[in-house]
Amino acid sequence: MAIKTASSWHSERIGQSATLVRWGHYGTPVLLFPTAGGDADEVERMGMIGTLWPLIDAGRIKVYSVDSIAGRALAAEWGSVEHRCWLLNGFEAFVAHEVVPAIRADCASDSIEIVAAGASIGAFKAVAVTCRYPWLFRAAIGMSGSYDLENLLGFRGNQDFYLSSPLLFAENLGGEILACLQRRFILLAFGQGRWESPAEAWRLAGILSRKGVPNRVDAWGPQYDHDWATWHEMLPRYLNELA
Repeated sequence: MAIKTASSWHSERIGQSATLVRWGHYGTPVLLFPTAGGDADEVERMGMIGTLWPLIDAGRIKVYSVDSIAGRALAAEWGSVEHRCWLLNGFEAFVAHEVVPAIRADCASDSIEIVAAGASIGAFKAVAVTCRYPWLFRAAIGMSGSYDLENLLGFRGNQDFYLSSPLLFAENLGGEILACLQRRFILLAFGQGRWESPAEAWRLAGILSRKGVPNRVDAWGPQYDHDWATWHEMLPRYLNELA
């Protein structure tokens, strides 16, 4: 098994401590976001690290994962809706200003670009951080993404929610951020089995296309549910393309 390391620290941006875990030695850094309530070790417990082992062992990728602080707050309904929106926004800033520098330090490069990936709520975060900080991430892989959180929150907006949601802020991107994002790539994949919501991916893809952002939508068959078995098939294939 690949070398595994873990580090934890307290962040004022999210008002609590979080853990970052790494598997691997060399290769393209991949920041893999957990599902809604998952911690940094979820991807290992659910077999994803084992599935990615051939790419890790070959030195093509190093996989990182960080506690899903904002996703956990959504799933457990921590505090007020406003607090959860604050965490959504703060978590993305935490990733950009604390997690990415930690990954770059581990890779001994202050300019290396990262591939963001995730499933379900993890797909939301992977796409969101790539669209907000495209100078840090060169691609995003969103699998079975839950991109429309308004129904989950029962809430139609404040500034924190707007800033954290690519379905909202991507429509208004411009200037240097958009120019940089137009040199990136967003991959949106979903199954057509149980518990999937393909319409959300198509809606997001439409926004990205109107803004000139390279993207691709992959629809897998009806035998692919919103579940880890699906993502185990998807992610190695996509990382083999992008790493």
